[in-house]
Amino acid sequence: MIYKTLKLGFIGGSINSAIGSTHKIASQMDNKFTVVCGCFSTHEDSNRETAEKWNIEKIYSNHIKLLENEKNNLDAIVILTPTDIHSNIIMDVLEYDIPIICEKTLTNSLNDALKIKKLLMKNHGFLVTTYNYTGYPMIRELEHMIKQDVLGKIIQIHIEMPQESFMRLDKNANISKPQNWRLKDNEISTLSLDLGTHLSNMITFLIKEHPLEVIAIQNSFGHHKVVDNLMCMIKYSNNIDCQMWYSKSALGHKNGLKVEVYGTKGSASWYQMNPEFLEFNDNIGRNIMIDRSSKDIAIADQNRYNRFKSGHPAGFIEAFANHYDDIYEGLIAFKQNKSDYLNNYIFGIDDSISELSLMTAIERSIVTKQWEKINVED
Repeated sequence: MIYKTLKLGFIGGSINSAIGSTHKIASQMDNKFTVVCGCFSTHEDSNRETAEKWNIEKIYSNHIKLLENEKNNLDAIVILTPTDIHSNIIMDVLEYDIPIICEKTLTNSLNDALKIKKLLMKNHGFLVTTYNYTGYPMIRELEHMIKQDVLGKIIQIHIEMPQESFMRLDKNANISKPQNWRLKDNEISTLSLDLGTHLSNMITFLIKEHPLEVIAIQNSFGHHKVVDNLMCMIKYSNNIDCQMWYSKSALGHKNGLKVEVYGTKGSASWYQMNPEFLEFNDNIGRNIMIDRSSKDIAIADQNRYNRFKSGHPAGFIEAFANHYDDIYEGLIAFKQNKSDYLNNYIFGIDDSISELSLMTAIERSIVTKQWEKINVED
């Protein structure tokens, strides 16, 4: 297949942001995208410095000017601003009929996501949200194993994402200061938007079931007056139980994403800090460590996941690049007017609505201190 390089414009994602450079590298790793313009920051110096460092000639002081001037030149806009200003930018981009790749979480409220869906459907637009952890080869192997009934009927999932950033001191024993947008909670806590939606997305990706009800507790243990620790239990369809924990006040964890899936025939676990390996246990007592070179794998040995041979670990940015490869395939299908452009590995508006519905129910449960139904749009 001869690939056409698609042109991207960035809104947000300057060199001073947490995620901009990752998106730039990942999107271009396999030569399927190129970044041709941007409004990288509302701060003039940061905007200019980003364009200079990345050798981007076209730079704009605000996103409307970018859309007006580049609407006929771009294949997609990548939105990398803080979550709380995603919604207005998404609505603006949809009006210009440009496909959208949005950093998670899509918005900071379920109502905003529902409004976006109405305009997206009206304009027959393209919108995907990036959840890069599903790009790890062994996570995709696990998804395939579940689909092939290797684990049997799934009965429970334990998933967690502990971090220490709101409790940790720097090397001079000073309190570290996160970005300002991370230090305020709105209708849904920033912790849930930042970490919780990753876990919700991961579960749905793996088991293809939907959450029905939830009970949750939260707290603030760290140096900042925002929610930084949340635990919940969730009942999923097909009688699957889930235990979920995410935190920014768990000392000893840089990014402790871990998922354990238990079935009637076997179980499997994966830890993001050791991402090359998937541990499998079956119901006759065998314990097997699986990696990209293992004999019976079906997904992780594909060429696309082996930019370099097994034994030389692929990591976070490679997982993001895998995700961008799938977005590329989706965009090509969309441009060919195919109705099923959302392939198995990319996540559209309904996925975002599902995740925000769960996070909204979690907030209700924290207030009522009881199980809450998860109301997903019909």
